[in-house]
Amino acid sequence: MTHQSVGAGLSGAEVAIRVTAGLTNNVPDRSSRSLWDIFRANVLTLFNAIVAGSFLLLLFLGQWRDALFGFAAVGNALIGVVQEFRAKKSLDRLAVLNAPRARVLRDSAVQDIDVKDVVKDDILVLRAGDQVSADAVILEAEGLEIDESLLTGESDPVDKGIGNEVLSGSSVVSGQAWAVVHRVGADAFSNRLTAEAKRFSLVHSEIRRGLNQVLRWITVALLPVMAIVVNGQMQSQGGWEHAIATGAWRTGAVGAVASIIAMIPLGLVLMTSVAFAVGAVRLTQQKVLIQELAAVEGLARVDVLCLDKTGTLTAGKIVFDEVHPLGHVSQGGWKQALGWFGADPNANATARCLAETFDDDGSLSIASSVPFSSARKWSAVSFPKGTSSAGSWLLGAPEMVLHPKAPGAQVALDTAAGLADSGLRTLVLAYSPSPPTVQDDDDAVLPTGLVPVVLLTFREQVRSDAARTLAYFTEQGVSLRIISGDDPRTVAAVAREVGVSPDLGFDARELPEDPEELAEVMQHHTVFGRVTPAQKKGMVIALQRRGHVVAMTGDGVNDALALKEADIGIAMDSAAAATKAVSRLVLLDGRFDRLPGVVAEGRRVIANIERVSMLFLAKTAYAVILSITFGALLWDFPFLPRQLSATDGITIGIPAFFLALMPNTRRYRSGFLKRSLSFALPAGLIIALAVVAINSYSRLTGIGTIAQVRTAAAIVLALIALWMLVVLSRPLNGWRVLIIGAMFAALALVLTVPLLSEFFDFTVPGWNHLVASGIVALLGGVAIEVLFRHHRRLLAAPDDTPERALRP
Repeated sequence: MTHQSVGAGLSGAEVAIRVTAGLTNNVPDRSSRSLWDIFRANVLTLFNAIVAGSFLLLLFLGQWRDALFGFAAVGNALIGVVQEFRAKKSLDRLAVLNAPRARVLRDSAVQDIDVKDVVKDDILVLRAGDQVSADAVILEAEGLEIDESLLTGESDPVDKGIGNEVLSGSSVVSGQAWAVVHRVGADAFSNRLTAEAKRFSLVHSEIRRGLNQVLRWITVALLPVMAIVVNGQMQSQGGWEHAIATGAWRTGAVGAVASIIAMIPLGLVLMTSVAFAVGAVRLTQQKVLIQELAAVEGLARVDVLCLDKTGTLTAGKIVFDEVHPLGHVSQGGWKQALGWFGADPNANATARCLAETFDDDGSLSIASSVPFSSARKWSAVSFPKGTSSAGSWLLGAPEMVLHPKAPGAQVALDTAAGLADSGLRTLVLAYSPSPPTVQDDDDAVLPTGLVPVVLLTFREQVRSDAARTLAYFTEQGVSLRIISGDDPRTVAAVAREVGVSPDLGFDARELPEDPEELAEVMQHHTVFGRVTPAQKKGMVIALQRRGHVVAMTGDGVNDALALKEADIGIAMDSAAAATKAVSRLVLLDGRFDRLPGVVAEGRRVIANIERVSMLFLAKTAYAVILSITFGALLWDFPFLPRQLSATDGITIGIPAFFLALMPNTRRYRSGFLKRSLSFALPAGLIIALAVVAINSYSRLTGIGTIAQVRTAAAIVLALIALWMLVVLSRPLNGWRVLIIGAMFAALALVLTVPLLSEFFDFTVPGWNHLVASGIVALLGGVAIEVLFRHHRRLLAAPDDTPERALRP
């Protein structure tokens, strides 16, 4: 076949007309969130406005030493912008096509052009190994087989002929063709399939959701509390008029800033981002790419894992399984015949598998051959007389090759049907002394006297790590669902091979459309075949409706929508570009056994962030209580901003950084925010009451300067907060004891080293004042210990919620 039979293709002028009309294959590269949107969401927030205003106010007042908190705010904003901008760039690069060039016929010449430059009515020149760049209709074809697995999930190549459609994103397995483009750009099948996947969304994160909820609560409380604090500070300076007239408002403003900034848990957001980032780096070293930081926690929360068969459980290629004799193996030469079929350059993907088992030394000469045809579903070769394999050999589908009434045929057909029911692909090798009859239209007729010699079974090559990894998830209490576009029997056979005990396989063509009925089916079945891309997405949603946390693996474009809908989407290394772009995790080396390591890292991150969140939320709690109490009592706020920066760094910021990165194998339990607040709120109340107590003692006795009163309050706060650090660090080990000891030493240095104490305006109080501070701190520490033990007992008690955790 030559390309002259399909014409000369478009001329340059015809191409220009179509480009002007917008009929090109160029898809606008848009993200649903602009850089300005990202900047506005992360920088132009109420918290950041309050922090920036407070920062500028302190600089205006010349109190630069009290403005250290500004650096944490800048760090938070930068991390948020950078991470979301990375997500935006990933989605903007979303493209189905891996090949950057397309081959077209224009002005009677074959040209290589950019995929985006293909126009409607172009003639594509398709050859083996090409990826189809736009939807087209075949004009001429020769032995064309198309792999549509990335689009449909079906692993079998599809034979295409004149008038058939080839879809963008599919690949040419064998043969060649000329096809006229009829859909380009956003109208092409692959782009329509992934259009929904380009919508921006962040991964579902219980930690992030919990933190956002806390921030919303603080936002609601912040403005009224600010009003109380500012008024209290002005009244403590003699009233608004006196404070403004004498300039005492400056001192009141510094106290107000200290109370307001203390209420905002800036470090918690930063520490969470750092923990996620370090987890992502660790997983990258294990060849697991994290597309979004919060995905690190995701797999540790999963209780249902949906697996695509092709490319995930299997390597995406067919392998020879076994020979099944039929009683006619005495017919000599059948192994040599199979060797020829396997070595035939025009063999399809299934026949090529035979080459690894049956040798062909090239010594056999052939008399004639008939190539494989999807219409016939068989191929044939005839060897001349005098050779070991003399006669004709046919390889093909048993029901197409054998007549039921031929000798031995019915037994062969029954055996083949049983093998097919087990999910194996089955071919028959039959022998005839006479060759097939080739007709004028190149069609062929079966020869007479066909005798079945052997049945051959083929299976998909299962990944070597699949069974071990699935056994791990089963032990961890994670339910499995195997989903594919292939025949349910084939999917069930793969499921059995990887150790999953399935039913016979549910045909997705019988799935109900009602969401509740679909959810019921998903609860009671494990293996699904003939599943469409839209059904995959519906299955994920149905499981989520039943309260499950769903992970989905896949590699094809047909998986993209389901991967994006899932709580955690996992793409294999062989995945289409679109699939990788919408996935949260990408297994860079395709090793399925990397997933247990991801679970372990997720557990570490979740448990450690929960631990440090209690420190930060307790600080927010005591800051709010102190702000309201001192504002209502019209007392000076007991700390300067710089003093709170010092105590925060020693009792929370520095140790939290190390605690967030330490090993932690505690299993996941839902209810992160509830557990954190159930400890943090009473702990914050204990610290606030202790600070109020020491300030009350100072006011009642009248001892100490303002600096000494502030220092006494700082000592009480720091000692109780450090004991809170001790109880939350349990079980203690060498590293944790070292960190805690270093923080006690840091507190002593800040209070006693002249350079540091002058910077932070600390003045050690008198002996009686110091003893009183120690007694209050001791009582506060005992109260924290009692609270911790009570909290731990409550957590150990069984609850009524369904346990969907990963059990160690």
